[in-house]
Amino acid sequence: MRPILALVAALIVAVGFAAGPARAAGLDSTPAAKQDPNYVAAKKLIEAGTFAEAVPLLEQVVAADPKNADAYNYLGYSQRKSGDRQAALGNYQKALALQPDHRGANEYLGELYLEMGELDKAKERLDVLDSACFFGCDEYRDLKQAISTYAAKTGG
Repeated sequence: MRPILALVAALIVAVGFAAGPARAAGLDSTPAAKQDPNYVAAKKLIEAGTFAEAVPLLEQVVAADPKNADAYNYLGYSQRKSGDRQAALGNYQKALALQPDHRGANEYLGELYLEMGELDKAKERLDVLDSACFFGCDEYRDLKQAISTYAAKTGG
């Protein structure tokens, strides 16, 4: 029994370390996307905080690969950080239509809902993350903290 528990623990730790670098703007789940030069360049721009410059690159990625949930997530993230909430909303919804348990899209859509004053919808995204993150995850913790901060500020 102990060797099995040790193996399970080792796998959990390995998965946690593997997911770490993808945390900058959500978890990458589409391996093919990592080969698209526009996608790679857009991620670098996002990591540098130049969100508006990432938008046209990500628009090219989703035009070429309309089933890329990660690209829609990053596009929504970049649009939200650039101040275009409506476009961000649509792209998060596209990401989630393709991959309903996408952790990054669920977290960022929840944050967008908070920016829009829609606490109940943000809590719905937190519930989805609670189900998607079996052993817990950064996206769940981050959205939970954002909801807590929002509720404290607004009395909600």
